[in-house]
Amino acid sequence: MDEAGTYSAGPDDPGTGREPASPRLVGRKTVLRAALAATAAVPVALAAGPALARTAAASGTTPQLTPSCDDGDDPTPEQMEGPYFKPNSPQRTSLLEPGMPGTSLTVTGYVFGRACLPLSGVLLDFWQADANGAYDNTGFRLRGHQYTDSRGSFTLTTIVPGLYPGRTRHLHVKLQAPGRPVLTTQLYFPNEPRNNTDTIFDPRLLMTVRDGGGGREAAFDFVLDVPQDPGPGPTPPGGTWTVGVSYRADDRVTYAGHAYVCLQAHTAQPGWEPPAVPALWRAA
Repeated sequence: MDEAGTYSAGPDDPGTGREPASPRLVGRKTVLRAALAATAAVPVALAAGPALARTAAASGTTPQLTPSCDDGDDPTPEQMEGPYFKPNSPQRTSLLEPGMPGTSLTVTGYVFGRACLPLSGVLLDFWQADANGAYDNTGFRLRGHQYTDSRGSFTLTTIVPGLYPGRTRHLHVKLQAPGRPVLTTQLYFPNEPRNNTDTIFDPRLLMTVRDGGGGREAAFDFVLDVPQDPGPGPTPPGGTWTVGVSYRADDRVTYAGHAYVCLQAHTAQPGWEPPAVPALWRAA
């Protein structure tokens, strides 16, 4: 990694533009976005803007609860880098420029480790084609890197990429947690006709996409191959809900005289009391 926060080609980042002969494509369990979006200071039901993209399906309806994370959650699949990656991209969360044609796109999400705990300080380096399907190979148009915040979240403001010859619509991204190998992958859009003909398209890398804000809103949560200690066990069964305790799925607590069952592993924080966050707790 260089001083700008990006990196040059190395053992984990071949930079050849060619797909590896035997790419490692591992499975990825679905992350319960509704519960993990509760890393915000307010309950999910009160969140606005990009948070809605994490909790609603493309149809605009709230999805059913997906399987909760476990301590062996599989990492996000790798994909080929392609020929157009450039190091030393500028640090920025918005790739928009004055007069840039195209439909606006906001991508939000979280980055987690193997125990489904959020990772802060993760480098995400994005690059993509413009509305006409062309990449800027002389400058840094539609290229930029950023870091996840203390909640493991990121936001990218850009445009919907055009169609590159032979490919479906996609975004490129490299991720690197501090001191860990680089993950190179791509993100895809649902309901694209070319998804069926693109030879490297992977449905596990589909974003959730909906119309909103005068453009499109998308969401995707990454899982990196980073070992994590889920922390100390919760209070004994039947114990009182306590800030700072790491709860696991199926743990039971009491709060204000009522019993609750944990739905999603997390560390309790103020504002996450069981009645306030139904994505994390249900009445026993």
